Amino acid sequence: MFRFPNCTQYDSMDCGPSCLRMIALYYGRDVSLVYIRELCCSTNRGVSILGLDRAAKLMGFDTICAKIKLDQIATSVPLPCILHWNNEHYVVLYKVKKRLGKNYYFVSDPIGSRLTYSENEFMNCWQNKEGLGVVFCMEPNQKFFDADNSEKHRGIRWFFQYMKPYYGAILQVLMGLFFGSLLLLIFPFFTQAIVDYGIGNKNLGFIWTVLIAQILLILGSSAIGFIRNWILLHIGMRVNLMIISDFIIKLTKLPMSFFDSKMIGDVLQRISDNSRIKEFVTETSLSILFSLLNIIILSVIVFIYNIWIFLIFAIGSLLHVGWILLFMNKRAILDKKMFAQTSSSQSNIIQLVMGMQEIKLCGCENQKRWEWEDVQAKIYSIAVRGLSLLQYQQSRAILLLQLKNALITALIASLTIKGQMTLGMMMSIQYIIGQLNSPIEQLIQFVRKYQDAKLSLERINDVYEIEEEVHNTSRLITNIPNDSITIHNVYFRYDKLSTKYTIEDISLRIPKGKTTAIVGLSGSGKTTLLKLLLGFYTPEKGDIFIGNQSLSKYDIREWRKNCGVVMQEGYIFSDTIAANIAPGVDCINQERLIECAHTANILEYVKALPMGFNTIIGGDGLGLSMGQKQRILIARALYKNPNYILMDEATNSLDATNESEIMERMRSFLHGKTALIIAHRLSTIQNADNIIVMENGRIIEQGKHSVLISKQGKYYDLIRNQLSL
Repeated sequence: MFRFPNCTQYDSMDCGPSCLRMIALYYGRDVSLVYIRELCCSTNRGVSILGLDRAAKLMGFDTICAKIKLDQIATSVPLPCILHWNNEHYVVLYKVKKRLGKNYYFVSDPIGSRLTYSENEFMNCWQNKEGLGVVFCMEPNQKFFDADNSEKHRGIRWFFQYMKPYYGAILQVLMGLFFGSLLLLIFPFFTQAIVDYGIGNKNLGFIWTVLIAQILLILGSSAIGFIRNWILLHIGMRVNLMIISDFIIKLTKLPMSFFDSKMIGDVLQRISDNSRIKEFVTETSLSILFSLLNIIILSVIVFIYNIWIFLIFAIGSLLHVGWILLFMNKRAILDKKMFAQTSSSQSNIIQLVMGMQEIKLCGCENQKRWEWEDVQAKIYSIAVRGLSLLQYQQSRAILLLQLKNALITALIASLTIKGQMTLGMMMSIQYIIGQLNSPIEQLIQFVRKYQDAKLSLERINDVYEIEEEVHNTSRLITNIPNDSITIHNVYFRYDKLSTKYTIEDISLRIPKGKTTAIVGLSGSGKTTLLKLLLGFYTPEKGDIFIGNQSLSKYDIREWRKNCGVVMQEGYIFSDTIAANIAPGVDCINQERLIECAHTANILEYVKALPMGFNTIIGGDGLGLSMGQKQRILIARALYKNPNYILMDEATNSLDATNESEIMERMRSFLHGKTALIIAHRLSTIQNADNIIVMENGRIIEQGKHSVLISKQGKYYDLIRNQLSL
């Protein structure tokens, strides 16, 4: 029977792209969520209807969006369609069915699987106060069917490659499992021998011999288990390190646009997902081999004893496992919801801690706490539903288990009374049935863990499918020349759906060995231009050249290594002052460190500290003023001794005296270097070789300070109050 697809939204704001993917799957194409996100121009605020329309058309759909009344859905709307839900979410309506004279609405929700709503429930979620709701209709055209259908995804099997270096250790574990199972095989026969031969013949010596043998076997089994656990710990920790390390390596290779479109909680949750997969690969998958081996061996013994006992056990166990599997879909729904709320909770906590100063200043402590408590209430509600589901599931499962055991006990007792089975055989079978319950439960746990790992893998795949910032490195130029920078007819906008460009038709030459300054009102595009130069974003039109080669021809990592950069929101790491000035440097040159600190006018402050350059600063250490942070960031840019210096409001938190001293000291450092300085203060820019004035993403004036002042244009208006006339 056909079931309408349901695609999980991996991030808090992924509902729109997930709905598009569901409809594409319905029509026979598996389109990557990463690709759909790009088409939608998704941000960390989600996707607009305009973004959905753009993506759907590029995928090959004819679309129409409208506000309609409820009665029009069943008669006028082609299904499936996308609905705007609760004014903050998107879902897919795929069927409307009449039952007992009332319409029921079948919805596929990216965070709630397939759900059915009554008419009143549907109206409450979809309609506004005017009785209208937003519907986004889409039908495929030939372009959709002509497109490539193939989409490759990583499966759980891919993660088993991390086990390859430990095949020897895994073989030892498997041998231990095999011998442990053999020892388990002997115990039922020992029990039967003690009862039938030892007690039956009143042979105390035989009983003692068997008991000693049992003790030795128990000790041997315990030793095997002890060694196995140590090996699994060794493998598990190393595999966990490799999996998470590879994930972090992947994160560092992603473009900045990825981080702009993600909430921090979503990224942190994916790291937890890696741990889930590690647990499944290294622990659950090996343990299930032991359980399956035990089930097979002990089931064969029961079959040898009596086929009817085996059939009761087999049917009862299948019913038990089948009952558990019935709830897998509901567990998946709760897992998706818990992921979304946990991600939101982490983001709220980080925001609460990092923004405490502003929270206190605005007096919004209660509101922010209530926001967090609201998320916790949702998490609690999901946890309660999860526990209720688990208890309902387990109560019936235990009933099935006990009923199976009772039937087997009754049959064994009956056979023993009839003389078809000895008392020793009865006790032996009871022991085996007891031993089989644990592997069956482990098998059920394996299915649950597999489902958890599969859901986690889907979310992690979402990251691995994103194209890295740098690829085909063998074809890229790694030797960065010391040359001029040319910007040619560059256009750029963050929101591809906007008609307004952030950077519009900019052409500019930044001469080698010269200092170029950029000024303009906030929002004029200065920082965006700097980010384009650093390769954080790619121009939509036009190009940027280093010398005669396009920036895209160079290895962007090598280009950044050749740039000393101070951004407006530079980050101070929780580390020593020395490590913050020279991050990633194993052996810090003390002479250069002192020189850069002196140039940045931070040396005297550092010397006054008891630990000097070894003082811990940042989140886990000494608090710094904004001016001190900026001076450390300036020292960091200078320490690299780069050919290119790019500074964005690098001194805006400094007092006039400090700024004047730093700029005076930097003058000799900047000699012969290509510098681009964004600033508002006259003292920072007036000595530049060329001053660029930007407005609304365009260059409106450029020239030396004296020339621009004489024109009395926009530049003059910007710095007039700083002039001493």
